[in-house]
Amino acid sequence: MARIALTGAGGSVGREVLGAFDDHDVVPFTHSETDGVDSELVDVTDPDDVAAKIDDADVVIHLAGASSPDSEWETVSETNIEGTKNVLDAMVENGIGRLVFASSNHAVGTYNAADENDPESMTLSDTRPVRGDAPTRPDSFYGVSKVACEGLTDFYASRHGIEVVNLRIGWYMSEDRLEENTGEDVKPGNARFARATWLSPHDCRDVHRKAALADLLESPVTVNAVSRNDDRFHSITETMQALGYEPRDNSAETLDG
Repeated sequence: MARIALTGAGGSVGREVLGAFDDHDVVPFTHSETDGVDSELVDVTDPDDVAAKIDDADVVIHLAGASSPDSEWETVSETNIEGTKNVLDAMVENGIGRLVFASSNHAVGTYNAADENDPESMTLSDTRPVRGDAPTRPDSFYGVSKVACEGLTDFYASRHGIEVVNLRIGWYMSEDRLEENTGEDVKPGNARFARATWLSPHDCRDVHRKAALADLLESPVTVNAVSRNDDRFHSITETMQALGYEPRDNSAETLDG
C-alpha cells in the first residue's frame, strides 16, 4: 500500500483523482477548507509549511496551482512555479521518491491552434501529431508556467534522483460539460479543441493511478493525458507504453451515444 500526498485535492481533477486510490493511503491537501474533502491545509507558496506538511509519503501528486489559461503572470509565477519548487524541495528534504506533476496541454498549446490568441481553439484542417515529449510551445502565461515547472521537475530528477512523471493533461470534464463545450453555439474551432483534448473522469483516474504506481524504465517521463478521442492530436502511445495507461473513453463515441 502506497502513501500518497495529493495537493490540490479540492479542485475538479483532485476530487476525481481521490477516487483512484481507494486501496491506498491518500492524504489530501487543500489551500483552504473545502466542502466534501477532508483535507489538511497547506500553502504551497510557503516553503516551510510545505516541508512540514508533506513529510511522510511515497508519492506526491502535485495538482495545486492556478489552472486557468487566462491566469496572470503574478499568479502563475508564485503559485505554479514557486509552489512546485517548494514541493520538490520538501520531497528532497523528506526523502519522498516520486512526483506526479500536473503539467498541461497548454505547455504545447500553439501546435494546431486556430488562433494563437485563443488557447482553447483548434484548426479545422489537418493536424500535426504532438508527442508527449514534443518541444514546448506554450499558448499563455499559464502554459509558460507549466513549461517552467517541467524544467524544475527534470532538474530535480537529474540532480536528486526523484522519479518524475509529467502529465500534460488535456481538458478534464464530465460528459455533460463535454456536450456543453461542443454544442451548436460553440465556435467550430473551440468545439473541435474540446473533442480532441477531452480527458474523461474514468481516464483521469486511470492515468493518475498508473503515473503514481507504475514501474518506470526512465525518469523523467513526460507524456500526454487525454482520452482515446478520434479528434486527438496529442499522442498517447507513449503514455500507454511508459505507464500502462488504458484509456477507455472517446469523445466521438460519447457524443454520438
